[in-house]
Amino acid sequence: MNQVSWGRPYGPPEGGWAVVDVETSGFRPGVARILSLAVLGLDREGRVEQSFVSLLNPGVDPGPTHVHGLTAAMLEDQPQFADVVGDVVEVLRGRTLVAHNVAFDHAFLAAEAELAEAELPVDSVMCTVELARRLELGLANLRLETLAAHWGVAQERPHDAFDDARVLTGVLAPALERARELDVWLPVHPVTRRRWPNGRVTHDEVRPLKALAARMPCPYLNPGRYVSGRPLVQGMRVGLAAEVARTHEELVERILHAGLAYTDAVDRETSLVVCNDATPEQGKGYLARQLGVPLVPDAQFMSSVGSVLSGTSMEEFADVSTLDTQLALF
Repeated sequence: MNQVSWGRPYGPPEGGWAVVDVETSGFRPGVARILSLAVLGLDREGRVEQSFVSLLNPGVDPGPTHVHGLTAAMLEDQPQFADVVGDVVEVLRGRTLVAHNVAFDHAFLAAEAELAEAELPVDSVMCTVELARRLELGLANLRLETLAAHWGVAQERPHDAFDDARVLTGVLAPALERARELDVWLPVHPVTRRRWPNGRVTHDEVRPLKALAARMPCPYLNPGRYVSGRPLVQGMRVGLAAEVARTHEELVERILHAGLAYTDAVDRETSLVVCNDATPEQGKGYLARQLGVPLVPDAQFMSSVGSVLSGTSMEEFADVSTLDTQLALF
């Protein structure tokens, strides 16, 4: 997995954005189905240049009609996803998929694509909920209607796929502008798909970055504990306490990008723990103090993570030539 592809500095993607919203018959992709779909293809400047919007015949009970307003009678003469997947693919191609809770929308699109034996040309996604968390907006919540009201975007038909995608497009522009002003990295994350020998394609889920990062092998040898006043060094193991102002996802992105190692546990091999409380009484910060692991405020960490010293790669540490000689003896 390419570590540098997790999060990146502000800037529009080369192919633009694909803003997506789905209305579904339930919450389990593959069992519940998409009833209504909107995909708005934006160019690098945020202008809509392609779109696909349609009701869909799900082939199952439409579920909570009181929420989405769609009945079986309204959907029975609509196309199925397999009938329109080619049009959807054309809008998605080359663009970064954007949604408000992107794991949900991507999971339903992926499930529908697999049922239709089609491949989604989606290589990266961005969640606007996570983006909004980073923007210091001071709002009571980060629901789409709250963000729309904050930025003066009119919402006409909540839980209508096209209207929600239109509103999210209106929210995206000021959110990206604020990210630029604050020098906030965008939570653009890679997604992958597997092509099996029989030609079938399966799409990976958009999973929480912390869950993935804790199992990612670091390519550098751990140089030991962080020393206050000195630079960070690639390979250092970094833990995250609850007492931080930044989102954990943003901090993990920067950890991976810098060649540091994220650890979900605090032990004697941990180099430092990011924590804004100098005397925490519980959690990872408390464990770090008990073990003598340095605590570093997130502002200090973020200012240091851009100039990390080169570490010793695991390949250099393991003398491959000697290993080959040893193997030749057997």
